[in-house]
Amino acid sequence: MSAPNDVLVTGIGLVSSLGEGLDAHWQAMAESGARPHPAETEAFKPFPVFPMVPLELDKQIPRRADIRQMETWQRLGTYTAGLALDDAGLTGDAERLARMDMVVAAGGGERDLDVDGQILAGLETAADPASYLNEHLSNDLRPTLFLAQLSNLLAGNISIVHKVTGSSRTFMGEEIAGISAVEVAARRIRAGQGELFIVGAAYNAERKDMLLSLAMGRTLWQGEPRTVWERGASGEGGMITGSAGAFLVLESRAHAEARGKTAYAKLTSVLSGRSRRGPGEAAAVARRQFDELSQHFGAAAPGVLSGANGIAAATTEERALWEGLAAEGKVGGIRASQTLIGTAIEAAFPVQVALAALAIQRRGFYLPTDASGIEQPAETPAQILATSWGFWRGEGMALVEAAD
Repeated sequence: MSAPNDVLVTGIGLVSSLGEGLDAHWQAMAESGARPHPAETEAFKPFPVFPMVPLELDKQIPRRADIRQMETWQRLGTYTAGLALDDAGLTGDAERLARMDMVVAAGGGERDLDVDGQILAGLETAADPASYLNEHLSNDLRPTLFLAQLSNLLAGNISIVHKVTGSSRTFMGEEIAGISAVEVAARRIRAGQGELFIVGAAYNAERKDMLLSLAMGRTLWQGEPRTVWERGASGEGGMITGSAGAFLVLESRAHAEARGKTAYAKLTSVLSGRSRRGPGEAAAVARRQFDELSQHFGAAAPGVLSGANGIAAATTEERALWEGLAAEGKVGGIRASQTLIGTAIEAAFPVQVALAALAIQRRGFYLPTDASGIEQPAETPAQILATSWGFWRGEGMALVEAAD
């Protein structure tokens, strides 16, 4: 049953190691049946990374001065937001862009690796290492590298380049930030507190500073790429990060119909949660989310687009949840997108929703990429559950279905 404040996905911008745009992702994930996309295994050895495909940035960021002043993740996000606006038929629509609201998920800024290297080298011979560190961190780093503020710059650049000048919010906090961004935009539309949003995130995985941070937390996979389920079942586990950008144009049904825009899908509900990741805690959060969303299920079991990332404990736990529900006939085909795209941290959940909406619109589903038994051939689902489990905290789930 439709309602004026239904949340519709009317535009999608998507870039990753699989390519630029929806056709590239559909071909790689739904038509070719490829095993894990070739990852970069030498540049950041021993950690594989799914690198971004080359982009012609000036197609969406015309001024070279704008490109120069952005860091890589900001360029990816601004570029992808432009793709979403193009796809939604909103580029150049000054009246609608002026009242379009924006919700962005973002991390901190990129480090100046040359300066960091100089400081680390100097520490080895400093008479007073603590004083040396304080002095050089204060004086040597560019003022723009105050990391708590840089997260706002992606939204600012989208506003400047694409003229999106409604309200703006930025969320920080890894995967849960991406979940919250989509959740807040959807809730505001359903509550009548907005009718047109652009929401999403971008992540640059080709950063030595982020790889160092994640490696210190023992979260990264080392060696040749394997599927997320294979990594999760191994003794070590670990994620392979991937560069990606995903932005969604969300609007109320009434607004979309008034401008004659056909939607990809309806975003029926988005739920977020947190746990301390004790044994069984994340699965308990996800099961509560599943039970709440089940009131919207149709006659056929929904498909699952899992955001499992390969970290052993969480991936094993999520697998057990889905296999148990599949055995009861409560879910259909299960697919893990990060096998082919990698973990995009803040952008992980927007990527999931984008891929789910694409599958609904094309009346198909993605091919299995794992031979361990969890990803079986399946009927085309009428509804898809898109999930994201953060690499250390934060669990989210969305129900995506046909718009009419």
